[in-house]
Parts: sequence; C-alpha cells; structure tokens
Amino acid sequence: MEITPGYTVPPIIVGLWQLSAGHARGGAEDRSRVLAGLERFVEAGLCTFDCADIYTGVEELLGDLRRRLSGGAARLRVHTKFVPDRDALATINRGYVAHVIDRSLRRLGVERLDMVQFYWWDDDVSGYLDTAGWLCDFQRAGKIRLIAATNLDVAHLSELADAGIHLVSNQVQYSLLDRRPEHALADYCATNDAYLLCYGTVAGGFLSNRWLGSPEPHAPWANRSLQKYRLIVDEFGGWDALQKLLRVLADIGARHQATVANVATRWVLGRAGVAAAIVGARNADYLDEMTRTLELTLDAEDYSRIDDVLVRQPGPDGDVFSLERNSESPHAAIMRTNLSRESG
Repeated sequence: MEITPGYTVPPIIVGLWQLSAGHARGGAEDRSRVLAGLERFVEAGLCTFDCADIYTGVEELLGDLRRRLSGGAARLRVHTKFVPDRDALATINRGYVAHVIDRSLRRLGVERLDMVQFYWWDDDVSGYLDTAGWLCDFQRAGKIRLIAATNLDVAHLSELADAGIHLVSNQVQYSLLDRRPEHALADYCATNDAYLLCYGTVAGGFLSNRWLGSPEPHAPWANRSLQKYRLIVDEFGGWDALQKLLRVLADIGARHQATVANVATRWVLGRAGVAAAIVGARNADYLDEMTRTLELTLDAEDYSRIDDVLVRQPGPDGDVFSLERNSESPHAAIMRTNLSRESG
C-alpha cells in the first residue's frame, strides 16, 4: 500500500524486537544464522523490517544485513523509532535528538532513515512538540525520509497536526482481542491521510493453535510478551472467552488450510485504515506462516462467525495505549521506559 506518494509498504512487515539483546541468545554462530534468515525474507519479497533505537543490537544487525546484501540492499526498507527515555524527557534538546538520529544512521549504515516512529512517555513533562519539530528539521536536512508515530492516541496526533507536523502512520497494537484502534483512531486516520501499522496481531502467540484447548497459564511467565498479552486476554473477557474465539478461528482456518494465526492476522489486515501488520520473527522459520497469511482470503461467512464472538467481547476500553500509559494499571507496570540508555 502506498502510504505517501512514492512510498509503499508491504502487507506484512517483519518485526525484529525478538532479536534485541534482551530476547536473543546471541553468539557469532547465531548471528550468522539470523542474518541468513533475514536474507531469506528479503529474497521472498518481505523487504521491510521494523526495529527501534531501543532494540539493543537490532539496528546494527540490519546494518550488517545491508552490507551482506550488497547490490540487493536497495530493496531493503527499515522502520526504526525515536523513543527517548522517560528519565531523559525533561532534559531533551536538539543535540539529544541529533545524537540518537545520527546513532541510528551509523548503526544502519545509511545516509537517510526510511522511517522514524516517535513516542513520548509522559504528558506531565513538556517538550514533545519541540522534539517532534526537531525531527522535522532533520527530515528537511535529508536525514529522515518519513516521520511517523508509535502508540500515540488521537489527542496527541491532533495536537501534532495542529502544530503542522504530519505523521504518515501510527504503529499500534491491534488484534481480535484488542480493538482499541476502532474507538477513535481509525476514523482520525481516515480523515487525516494517515495509516495504521499494527503489531500484536496474534497477541504474543495467544491467537494461535498452540493455545487452543490448553489450560489457563499463570506466572511466572517465560517472557514479558506472554505477561503483556495475558493481561489483554483478561481485558477481552478471560480464558474461556479466548477459547471460544480460538475454536471459531480454528474452524475457519481448517476451511482454508490455514492456521489460527493466519486468520487472526488476515482479519486485522482487512480493517479500515490498516496498511500493514508487523509480524515478529526470530528467524526464517516463520516465512511460510507469513506467506500463508498473504494467500488467505476470508469470506462473508468467516467474518460473520468472528463477529458473533466479538459482539459479546468488546475487549479493552479507551484509546490506543491508554491502559499502558495509566500509571495505576497493571499494563503500565510491565513497561520498560528507559531502554535508550541501555541500548548504548
């Protein structure tokens, strides 16, 4: 889909947060295997990758991939982020922004970043409009092609627009379990020439055949992703409600020789304003799964059966990321808000 003149994103963007130092096993052999896997994605036409300045080691990994591709590097697109630490917000200035942008350029081995997605942790700390303006300055200077948002709600997007700052997209959590983008954001994007890039479409794996018929899991969690999306399952209506949905998705998948995850991601791709789904992958083992999603078409009967479940389970209330920004919410308690300094 063309999200702005001359810039097209594929329906699936490969998300690489799982390869950050906090998630990956590391090691020279693993790195070589991972790079070979990323090259397979590019060869298959999935050439757009999502990362962040705060995903430790991932921008450098993509820089290595670019050099490995050599003549094929022109096909590679990288969407990174600018997410300053919560503790640093009060002291951010133009020099801070320049440092982070130049660091991403250096890590990726490019002269211009394809897309920078902006987020600001705390409304009680002023400066996010100025910071967004400095990003625009670096865009005009040729260091950034596109400026976008991640996890910003309608109020923040409107304030930025009023300041003359246009963001081409907003990366948000969107799934059958979490339909908060439909509450206000989708309508805003439709009237303001912006698109949604959606992560969490399979809810950390809970929307997959793996959990169909499985007993309800409890802490301790194997990773923060399970903890994060287990809270979303609760917001959706709990484990029994999830199982009802999984049974329907599995039946639909069986009709189309597809998996629950395929159906869940295809559903998101069909929603208003959605340009792409960001699907996380540690290696190329996920390539066939992604390809099946692209080949899948849901029909009216499929949508009707899904709607019969969703009408009974509205899911989380409020605008996007509202639960995660509420300091009294368990969703906020698991957020890590000072990752930039950890990423070097």
